[in-house]
Amino acid sequence: MATNGFLRKFGPGLLVTAAFIGPGTITTASSAGAHFGFALLWALLFSLFATIVLQEMAARLGLVTRAGLAEALRSYFHSPILGRAAVLLVVAAVGFGNAAYEAGNIAGAALALALVSPAGNGLWAVVIGLAAAALLYSGRYRVLESALIVLVLLMSAVFLLTAWKVAPAPAAMLEGMLKPTLPPGSIMTVIALVGTTVVPYNLFLHANAVREKWPASLPTGQALREARWDTGLSIGVGGLITLAILSTAAVAFFGTGAAYTSESLALQLEPLLGTWARYVFAAGLFAGGLTSAITAPLAAAFAVCGALGWRNELNATGFRLVCLLVLATGTAFAAFGSKPLAAILFAQVANGFLLPIVAVFLLVVMNQRKLLGEFTNGPLANLLGALVVAVAFGLGAVKLLGVAGLV
Repeated sequence: MATNGFLRKFGPGLLVTAAFIGPGTITTASSAGAHFGFALLWALLFSLFATIVLQEMAARLGLVTRAGLAEALRSYFHSPILGRAAVLLVVAAVGFGNAAYEAGNIAGAALALALVSPAGNGLWAVVIGLAAAALLYSGRYRVLESALIVLVLLMSAVFLLTAWKVAPAPAAMLEGMLKPTLPPGSIMTVIALVGTTVVPYNLFLHANAVREKWPASLPTGQALREARWDTGLSIGVGGLITLAILSTAAVAFFGTGAAYTSESLALQLEPLLGTWARYVFAAGLFAGGLTSAITAPLAAAFAVCGALGWRNELNATGFRLVCLLVLATGTAFAAFGSKPLAAILFAQVANGFLLPIVAVFLLVVMNQRKLLGEFTNGPLANLLGALVVAVAFGLGAVKLLGVAGLV
């Protein structure tokens, strides 16, 4: 891969953005805007902050150690019991969890095609699964990266132009960002919003992807500076897209009396596109679904192969086997599922509960001087990471206490 010039500075961050700007983000942000207006923008702001903090750590780990998060976990825990527990966590939570998450990705892309075609969701799910498998089987990172960047740019244009057209009230948006509130019935949406932005599997994906982009021959300090720019800029773009999705849904549904359903999702694009809204929305949803359908199996394979000590390369047999297993499982669930919106939102909530566990493991690894030397976490990085973990744990605790009837 080329390592000279401006383009060398960008890539893995956009891969992360492509992973979290999928059907989960579209439906979750749309649901947040449709049901609560701009009241949950603070959760989006926190999510973006948390994503940048954690993804920077993952990128630093990959560049300094030339290994992924799963390999670092396996090598850190010298106790057989703790080591096996860490491996089990990675394989179960990230491997099997991504298979469920993949069902939401493919269901979302299938829903997009079903909006403009009489064919059923099940048939389209199979078609999308085969398309994603073809891209994954190529085993070439640059092919995947180029396809993902194009699809993310398509997604960006659709929603950002619509947000510009509907011009939501700046005062209401500012209040939603700076005044954290939990309207009745919003806690699951908040957890889902965090879960769809701070995607745990992206931590495994990013730590491995930076090694493909910045080779070991490049000075670590230079690679790290470029990776930080890439991470901040790419996630910032993803945040603008999510903000646009939430804002257009708030204007289209909140307080208007319009019903929020899978069939009416495209209403939020009508101020810009009129009768074309249905088709362009379908294109955006399809783009997000396919990008996430590709990155979820990749991340699962990086994590599982790293945890089990298998060869962690795109063309390795074990790596491809994990990718295809996750993809096949997700395709099967999507093809036979009947409620794509419910499946997508459930995956985001599950991600929100998984996040603090994975983040704690990442923080432990990032403080190992024997592993990272001068690039270990400093006090500020630890403080920011601890804040992210505390808020994520807090959101989960509030939900569990609510289920128990204690709050």
